[in-house]
Amino acid sequence: MERRYVIAGNWKMNKTPSEAKALLEEIVKANDGKTACDIVLCVPAIDIPAAVEATKGTNVIIGAQNVHFKDNGAYTGEISAAMLKECGVEYVIIGHSERRQYFGETDATVNLRTAQALANGLKAIVCVGETLEERKDNITFDLIAIQIKRAFKGISEEDMKNVIIAYEPVWAIGTGETATNEQAEEVCAFIRGLIAELYSVDLANAITIQYGGSMNAKNAAELLAMDNIDGGLIGGASLKAPDFTTIIDSVKA
Repeated sequence: MERRYVIAGNWKMNKTPSEAKALLEEIVKANDGKTACDIVLCVPAIDIPAAVEATKGTNVIIGAQNVHFKDNGAYTGEISAAMLKECGVEYVIIGHSERRQYFGETDATVNLRTAQALANGLKAIVCVGETLEERKDNITFDLIAIQIKRAFKGISEEDMKNVIIAYEPVWAIGTGETATNEQAEEVCAFIRGLIAELYSVDLANAITIQYGGSMNAKNAAELLAMDNIDGGLIGGASLKAPDFTTIIDSVKA
């Protein structure tokens, strides 16, 4: 299994379907034929049909921002993995810090959602990360280890081949703050080592680990040059086609 660079945009709650179509057409045109990395855009649920249509036959892949942990049922406002799959979604973000902060996401529900996504043939981008207070208390590695062990409880090594881990320091999301190259590399290397302990060295060497804390057009090249950073989970910069394209072009061939 070859380690693959993945640049994934997280649009969060931005863009109507018509706006999504226009932006995707711009991104597709700017990145046609590029193969150094996989290009993924995780869009709001309402935009998925328009997004899938706008990227059909291109090298841009559409993802979702959340998935429920049941096949169906009385879960008003939720979306199942089967629904996403039938709409043409290939990736889904799970456990983003904003989901944890605003919507009660926990390590336990991250585990359930991850298992459900994988069982339905989706690729899971699973987010882990610490707050500023936790970093100051010097418990970053302890916390990351707990999050990963709980998130992947019961997930087989075979299923882990369809998982991306995104390290997103909560203190660097939407704040303009960014972990230094060394800070980001240190945690991503720790994650890779932990996967080797929990599964195997082969899986650890193959798994894609993204950095997701305010990566942008200016800092992407240096972050992506780190040995253990295999891509980015991009927020605001993914809403601007030129900036997102610059990040994609920063991936070392």
